Amino acid sequence: MLNCKQIAVVLPAYNAESTLRQTVAEIDRSVIDDVLLVDDASTDGTVHVARELGIEPILHVNNTGYGGNQKTCYATALDRGADIVVMLHPDYQYSPRLVVPLAAMIAYDVYDFVLGSRILAQNALDGGMPRYKYVANRFLTLFENVVLGFKLSEYHTGLRAYSRELLEQLPIDRNSDDFIFDNEMIVQALSAGARIGEISCPTRYEPASSSINFRRSVKYGFGVMRTAIQFRLHRQNIRRFPFLDVPPLSRPAPAQPSPTHDPELTNLH
Repeated sequence: MLNCKQIAVVLPAYNAESTLRQTVAEIDRSVIDDVLLVDDASTDGTVHVARELGIEPILHVNNTGYGGNQKTCYATALDRGADIVVMLHPDYQYSPRLVVPLAAMIAYDVYDFVLGSRILAQNALDGGMPRYKYVANRFLTLFENVVLGFKLSEYHTGLRAYSRELLEQLPIDRNSDDFIFDNEMIVQALSAGARIGEISCPTRYEPASSSINFRRSVKYGFGVMRTAIQFRLHRQNIRRFPFLDVPPLSRPAPAQPSPTHDPELTNLH
């Protein structure tokens, strides 16, 4: 089934020179059809390393931000014919070996959108997650589960897979170019009625792993809460938000079993 789907891995890169080789080395190229790197005006050797690895990067002349980078990633992957798109941070914080399991859950039509969770069935602190980030993650996830009326183990992962149909449905150009982009994608997927699943993903925090500073973390936290509240207001028709005007995903009706005539079953009535 996986071989029937074109799978693309997108790497939204910014100053990933020191971790890019490790990340790409663990992507299973026997299954993955396309590895696409978008460089967001890095100031290190990310572009040089990508070319050494046989990846011709797409270059942003100016830094567009984390969300702006992903917009280019998804648009380009779809233009290249991807049926499933897996977004993987190139900072080696998330395991590239999980790309194929995430893609499989979409290829077999179990989910439309799959998240790699650092929280599910493990202790993220053991993987080196800073305690203040862990506490913030737990608080924000609880807040979102209550306000959104949905349940995930975390909403803030940088490893996620999308079906082509879902990406084509979401108005991602209306989303922020900043870090809150990821959260807006989740609430848009909920608005579309997408089937969202999770898979446990061990994480590793190392000095080379990317991380936003405390000030931007606070800004992100308030943005997460605002996005959840906007979803709730929009869902209840109290106030409308254009980025949440998402048509529902259409799916073919399930096949009905053919009628059969069994004399033995008939005699039971």
